[in-house]
Amino acid sequence: MENNEELLLTKDGFEKLEKELNHLKTVKRKDIAARIKEAISYGDITDNSEYEDAKNEQAFIEGRIITLEKMLRRARLLEKSDDDLHVALGSIVKLKDKNSGQNQEYTIVSTAEADPTEKKISNESPVGKALFGLTVGDEVDVKVPIGTMSYIIEEIN
Repeated sequence: MENNEELLLTKDGFEKLEKELNHLKTVKRKDIAARIKEAISYGDITDNSEYEDAKNEQAFIEGRIITLEKMLRRARLLEKSDDDLHVALGSIVKLKDKNSGQNQEYTIVSTAEADPTEKKISNESPVGKALFGLTVGDEVDVKVPIGTMSYIIEEIN
């Protein structure tokens, strides 16, 4: 399925995808070629698990390269808005959980850049959707798989 829809990326997200693509093309391709060459040197490849593993990894890497190239062709860099008053793509939002009192901080990014381990949430996620367009002091209830979370927006950068 070809998706020609524009892909919004932050500058950091774009650079991260470019770096991954470059690594796959310049390092991983060479590594895989060397593994395949070595596996072939063992002789008959019909029952050679090393050869099969290397070919499978090669297919995965080539697929990822194609995916990254398509993403980068569709990419439009998101310019950080001067409007720090409302939550938008690229905003860093500091929230206070109304129930626990704990503070959390998220960066709102496109789906392609989302990485919960880095506190980067998609604008299409339940929390991202609920925060979008809000401003400091706004309160929001978000339905998530574990129930409903209640937040107060404390800061937007």
